[in-house]
Amino acid sequence: MRMLGTFGSGVMTVALLGFAVSLTLPCKAEPADDADFVALQVDARKSFKEVVTPFVDTYCSRCHGQDRQRGGINFAPALKKPGESASSHRWKQAVAMVKSHDMPPDNAPKQPTEEERQKFLDGIGKIKFLSSKDPGAFVIRRLTKVEYGNTLHDLLGVDQKVADDLPDEVFGEGYLNTLSPLQSEQYLAIANEALDRILGPKDGTPTKAQKRLFGQTPGAGADERAAARKVARSLARNAYRRPPTDPELDVLVRVFDLARENKLAYPEALRLMLKAVLVSPQFLFITPAMEAESGRSIVPLDDHQLASRLSYLLWATMPDAELSTLADRGKLHEPAVLRAQVKRLLEDPRSRALFDGFGAQWLGLGSLEGKTFDTAKFPQMTGAMRSAMYDEARLFFESIVRENRSVVSLVDCDYTFLNGTLAELYGLDKKVTGPRWRKVKLTDANRGGILGMPGILAVTSFPDRTSPVKRGVWVLEQVLGEHVPPPPPNVPALEKQDKQTVENLTLRQRTELHVKDPTCANCHKVLDPIGFGLENFDAIGRWRDQDDAGGAIDAAGELLGGKRFASPKELKTIIAARTDDLARNVTEKLLAYALCRQLEGYDEIVVDNLMETIAKDGYRMQTLITEIVKSYPFTHRRIQEQQIASSHEK
Repeated sequence: MRMLGTFGSGVMTVALLGFAVSLTLPCKAEPADDADFVALQVDARKSFKEVVTPFVDTYCSRCHGQDRQRGGINFAPALKKPGESASSHRWKQAVAMVKSHDMPPDNAPKQPTEEERQKFLDGIGKIKFLSSKDPGAFVIRRLTKVEYGNTLHDLLGVDQKVADDLPDEVFGEGYLNTLSPLQSEQYLAIANEALDRILGPKDGTPTKAQKRLFGQTPGAGADERAAARKVARSLARNAYRRPPTDPELDVLVRVFDLARENKLAYPEALRLMLKAVLVSPQFLFITPAMEAESGRSIVPLDDHQLASRLSYLLWATMPDAELSTLADRGKLHEPAVLRAQVKRLLEDPRSRALFDGFGAQWLGLGSLEGKTFDTAKFPQMTGAMRSAMYDEARLFFESIVRENRSVVSLVDCDYTFLNGTLAELYGLDKKVTGPRWRKVKLTDANRGGILGMPGILAVTSFPDRTSPVKRGVWVLEQVLGEHVPPPPPNVPALEKQDKQTVENLTLRQRTELHVKDPTCANCHKVLDPIGFGLENFDAIGRWRDQDDAGGAIDAAGELLGGKRFASPKELKTIIAARTDDLARNVTEKLLAYALCRQLEGYDEIVVDNLMETIAKDGYRMQTLITEIVKSYPFTHRRIQEQQIASSHEK
């Protein structure tokens, strides 16, 4: 075992060094040669010089310039290099603050006019055209725990639970596909367990899996190394999700040779070779191709890369036989073929991975299982109820995708999925009983869509009460894609209000009293009405007419622009009417998830193009997913100097 552990780490190190050498290539983003785009760049430079820079100099630099950086915010670097990705976050902050009238502060010596504010916001919107045409970095990432288990299942036929001992991923940028240090000993242990399960004990009778993976043992006098190389080619083709290179096969055959030199029988030598495959970075990491055409800085993904990227996006596992065959034939990059494969993958049950990987994180349901609730107030929040809340959202999301409904249906829809457990919260426990899930048409227009789902209402509440603020922020950021500035420091919680003063007040009245501070008011006047509009739903999503203090629920409010509502259904109608904002937000979040990175620079232009295309088809979900898969950053990669982190070699 010690030899195997040392060997496994050595193979990783050699292969990772090979990656580092092959990926160390010069990179310059390709300039855009489209005449219209060049004209937009000229206009953006002019607008930045004549509008954005003077605005920042006049209203922002006194507190947020090179000499003074209040709150740690400095606009000087962003003014020098406005189109760089590092400046993107700063401009988003500026937009949020200026739009909400938080900046300049009320005590500033000079305030911009509404016309100046709008011109500034319009000018910021043009900064994206200062970016070069660039698909961004191809993120080299480790398979997530779920992807790893699924891939072992599809490759070897072993139960996905073999990967359960791996630690859960750390959330990063809202997605579960972040890179974390590779723990090679864990992978070696899992590889051993997986091989023990499918190949049986050493020196035992050959199993079906052994015959399928290794074929027949060569007879006396046959060329064992040639046979082993043939087996290595087959194993590596499937495990690496592409044909292996000759140097990669040489490494695997050397493993075979080492095993034979140590008196291992032919099948055991192949077993060790397969273990080397299972601990190799080519298997454990999603990587770009090892070689690229000399002299080019941006290249299309080859068909095998594209097959893997597509399969892990929609299925969270390796490409199946059909995808692999199309990649081998060089057909997958053809638009009609790629479109047909997206549709096929989405219609397969394995596409639930799109919700488990993307949907649950986007909606915030990943935290539901571990969220604490007051057991005295909410004894209904059992493990079965939490699972039911999650599954309702999953089944609903899947129906929107498979039926190719509009993105708007995510917010405004007249059906959901219920079983007997969840039906209790809807007050439908007399009509829906038992564990079976069924599609239910809703007659209460306050329900339907994600805003009225118990799971989402629960994760945006406190353990013992609702939170209009959290719900308002969730709708603005997760549904409409707006950036809500963080609260100022040292703002006391509602619970610290004087009890005698607030004992007869509703939660709404207490919240309104709490935010009379001018430093809080600008943001809260935008987000609080949304949260108040959902106050008819308690902390676990049940309908109510009175709040915890016994006061009548007041769900009325007014949004910016004069849009008024008096109930959740009217609020839902207003939110759903913001079709462009809703669709753009889903597009941006799904594209970022597909690329495994934050959007930046040229990505904004990509999103503009996606929006134009999907709008023509009514913002339908399958169209959105297909267009993302066909998009420039999904189908291309930048060749850049990259170093594999040393922690991955340990």
